[in-house]
Amino acid sequence: MADDQSEDVLYEQRDDGVAVITLNRPKSLNAMGGELMLLLPKYLQQAQRDHNVRAVVLTGAGRAFCAGGDVKGMARRPDNSEAAAVPPSGAGAAADRGNGDSKPSLISAFDDGVAGLRQSQLETSGVLHTMPKPTIGLINGFAVGAGLSLALACDIRIASDKAKFGTAFRNVGLSGDYGGSYYITNIVGTAKARELYFEARIIDAEEALSLGLANRVVPHDKLMEEGLAYAAELAAGPTRTLARMKENLNLATHVDLKTLMDHEAQNMRLSGMSNDSREAVMAFVEKREPKFAGK
Repeated sequence: MADDQSEDVLYEQRDDGVAVITLNRPKSLNAMGGELMLLLPKYLQQAQRDHNVRAVVLTGAGRAFCAGGDVKGMARRPDNSEAAAVPPSGAGAAADRGNGDSKPSLISAFDDGVAGLRQSQLETSGVLHTMPKPTIGLINGFAVGAGLSLALACDIRIASDKAKFGTAFRNVGLSGDYGGSYYITNIVGTAKARELYFEARIIDAEEALSLGLANRVVPHDKLMEEGLAYAAELAAGPTRTLARMKENLNLATHVDLKTLMDHEAQNMRLSGMSNDSREAVMAFVEKREPKFAGK
């Protein structure tokens, strides 16, 4: 078992093929500030590239999964604008600094801020949603704002009975990011998604389960035990085949039936050529449990 105890994010690679990524800013309810937003993409990429990792768990330390954006950090911005949040090292801002014209600098800062947020979204919730491995969110407490977006980007969400879910963006005058509007619309439908975004109501684990925001709810003190056991089951499966299933299911949200069936046909034939498929067929004939290698 490998374990990297970095301050704002913890990374643990378990012997059963599961990588556990823990957001570790409990005093701020794991808000997306500090080093968290540098380390989270790093560890997601590490888990995605490592062939020994066959399933990825994302969870939070303390009483929250993730409280979303760092609101205290927002309050420290000079004019509370997105443009002011862009670090001074931004290329566009640097090029305009000192030219005596504030308007181009503001435009450049805005463009840099948009580009930076786009990249951050792709490297975090985008990777959770698309990586060719099962991703499991263990929702231990509050998952709100962009924290909810991260949770919804996971393939499966197992919630503590103490978990709380909410969009929260309206409460700080923001429209939402990290793919939340995409994920939530595909899970609950357009009408309920609008209600949840417009009202920003906090919902409990049971309501989240009924809406499909959570796949299952377990007692709080059993969350890690049951969640890691579930992740280990997925990791022990035909993970290359699961990756092709995930690709099909992601495509199904936005392509027509013929396009989807074309991809299904290709992935079906590729899966049939895999070692895991041959092992499963032999295990069926021999009346035993298959031993999948993820190949």
